[in-house]
Amino acid sequence: MKAKSPVRPSLPLMAYLLLAILLATVPAVCLLSVVDSAAVRQELEANAEASRNQTESAIVLAVNLVNAGLKLFDKTLDHEMEEAFIPVLAEYERAGRDPEEMDLDRVRERLGDGMDVYIINESGVIEYTSYPPDLGLDFRQIPDFYDRVTEIRLGDSFAADRAVYGIASGELRKYAYMPSPDHRYLFELGLAGSEFQEYRTALKYREAVRNLVDKNPDVVEIRIFDSLGEMIVGEAHPDDDRRLEMVSRAYREKAVVEAENATAGELVRYVFVDMADADYASDMSLVVELTYTTQRAEAELAGIFNRHASVLLIAFFCIGSLSALAAHHLTRPIRILVEDVDAVARGDLERPIRVSGGEEFMHLAESVRRVVGSLKGTIQMIRESEEAIVRHSRLLEEQVRERTAALEASNRAATLYLDIMGHDINNANNVANLYADLLQAELEGGPEAELLGKARKGLTKSIEIVHDVNTIQQVQGGVPSLRPIDLDAVIRAEIERSPAPITYAGTTASVLADDLLSEIFANLIGNAVKHGGPSVEIAVRVAERGEEVEVSVEDTGPGIPDAVKARLFERLVRGTHSTAGTGLGLYICRMLTERYGGKIRAADRMAGRPEEGAAIRFTLRKAGEEGGS
Repeated sequence: MKAKSPVRPSLPLMAYLLLAILLATVPAVCLLSVVDSAAVRQELEANAEASRNQTESAIVLAVNLVNAGLKLFDKTLDHEMEEAFIPVLAEYERAGRDPEEMDLDRVRERLGDGMDVYIINESGVIEYTSYPPDLGLDFRQIPDFYDRVTEIRLGDSFAADRAVYGIASGELRKYAYMPSPDHRYLFELGLAGSEFQEYRTALKYREAVRNLVDKNPDVVEIRIFDSLGEMIVGEAHPDDDRRLEMVSRAYREKAVVEAENATAGELVRYVFVDMADADYASDMSLVVELTYTTQRAEAELAGIFNRHASVLLIAFFCIGSLSALAAHHLTRPIRILVEDVDAVARGDLERPIRVSGGEEFMHLAESVRRVVGSLKGTIQMIRESEEAIVRHSRLLEEQVRERTAALEASNRAATLYLDIMGHDINNANNVANLYADLLQAELEGGPEAELLGKARKGLTKSIEIVHDVNTIQQVQGGVPSLRPIDLDAVIRAEIERSPAPITYAGTTASVLADDLLSEIFANLIGNAVKHGGPSVEIAVRVAERGEEVEVSVEDTGPGIPDAVKARLFERLVRGTHSTAGTGLGLYICRMLTERYGGKIRAADRMAGRPEEGAAIRFTLRKAGEEGGS
């Protein structure tokens, strides 16, 4: 047996020790760096969030301050517009309270060029007006505004509104409302004078929020939208359809809505500024769109990461250098000890074991010395044992040669005896049997005929024994050479030799066997004739089952007891019948069946009724199409 080569480590101990130190320290350093980076990121994000919240709070406050100034200015026009409803109501009464008969152009001339008249019906639609662009405008499309003007129409007092941009014209106007005496209509006046425009636009949202935005370097752009989604401050964008959806959502939810564009490095927040006033029909609430850049924070994080990476590289270099020096110092005694042990392993048992280092290495060196001393003694014992083994081996070889020669001589003698029995004794038996036949014919009818018959039976049994021994010798003679055999021809040949009638339906199967296959049928049919009596009925049945053929030899004789079936095919086992044979026939059947790759067993011809006859069943392998096994 080939000895296994010793397993050697792929790296020296120093490398493993250095690796262990690095594995213990590097993860800790990396963890600290990761934790610090995460803390810095969290702090930057918190600062950015606080800056955004501060900017947005300031913007909301500034917008509300501007709106308060605009509201004060709008109120200065309320008295003027309330007095302007006097000629409108007078014209309504003159027309018999029929708006269609009212002369709105004459009323507009009395009021001045900067003021227009609107008549809103019960459905919230501008049915008549001196300003054609707003004719047919349906306020039901603005549910909150429609509810408010309906409430005013059903009331009894004047109501002023804020200055807002017209839905159709986009022109800034100051509106006021007065219900008709019969509450069927709501009269509306719209003031759009140039002087009014000049004074009101002195207060602007853009200037109010610009200074606040400039203080936050993360703000890229600011835009302001009114409650109808119209942009009042800022420039248009190609994706305004999507942005207006976010504006509507912020107005609808009355909260801050944000959308991040990681690709562009931007964060867009939509801040709702609630300026609704129950005293006015128009909702002056705004949505401020603020676009922040996230690239500055990312750049700052990248710088921090680069600094951390530089520190880590320096730390790794320092740790690696110190670890290498420590590992080299710690492993020096081991390296010296390994050199000495390697020299001993190569056969230098006189090599001194050098010792350096701590107490543990002293103990280890002493243990190695004891091992070397024990190894010397063991080697001496092995040498002495080898000499004894060599002497004993030579003696065994001589004994084996002597016993092999004796065994070969015995085999030759056994073969000679078997050949003599198979040839010479068998010839003598045949000659004696021939003379016994002639003598029986001479003595037939006399008292000597019975004695001669008994002698013939003994002579016949001797012939059978010699035949069985010859068959066993052929079976055990070597590796079988199997070939396709026509099973039907073998069965019919044995049936022709049988003195008893045999039922057989025939078969077309071809099986793997040799010339000894006929011995199975000769023994089985012979046993059936011998044990079945003069009136025995014998049947041979063949059934193909997949890759095998099952053959059954059945008879109507006395059957086989269950106690005998299990041992029936063993050597020298005989049946319980008075005509039991040598005990070799069924043993030969088993040997041949196994030789052909099959199995044999004893059964009842009728299941569960052994007294109604026996059935010997065995299997054979089918021959392939190529004629080989």
